[in-house]
Amino acid sequence: MESNFKNMTVVLGTICLVCSLLLGSVYAVTKAPIDQAGVAKVNAAISQVVPAFDNVPSQEMTQVEGSEVYVAKQAGQTVGYAVKVAAAGFGGQIQMMVGFLPDGTIYNTSVISHSETPGLGAKIAGDGQQAPPRAQIVGKNPATTRIAVKKDGGDIDAITASTITSRAFLKGVETAYDVFLKIRSDEQEQ
Repeated sequence: MESNFKNMTVVLGTICLVCSLLLGSVYAVTKAPIDQAGVAKVNAAISQVVPAFDNVPSQEMTQVEGSEVYVAKQAGQTVGYAVKVAAAGFGGQIQMMVGFLPDGTIYNTSVISHSETPGLGAKIAGDGQQAPPRAQIVGKNPATTRIAVKKDGGDIDAITASTITSRAFLKGVETAYDVFLKIRSDEQEQ
């Protein structure tokens, strides 16, 4: 075969077409399992941050002010609200879920993803006993507790050497509480 512009274009076009078809096939095969894994991760976070429920909150998700809200119900009664928010931490976004009881009390929190410094800010994702901000806000109502680190005049201890991460986490909790208040206000208007 003679090497000329036409032949090179046909060969390159054929290679690109084959690669595109392969890439598209792999995407089509892996999309559903990836989506299912994402839903499972969200459902696991919801079950950690609200009391026991019998509905499927992830199927009833609503968007409020850029945050995802999941209402957990037991026998038709609302038992909690899970609010998924993002806060800007030291190493990037901290994706988290904050659970509220219907009266606004924080039931629990779950860090879904983060890119904080290992050994320091990454402690925010540990269990509630290892992460001072997480352990201290459970059972508190932001209406009566100042959700901020003590350095900023709040009631919560920061993780040692990770004040920026602690501030970001607590800012995320404040954002989630603002979303919760908006939802409660909308529900009372109906």
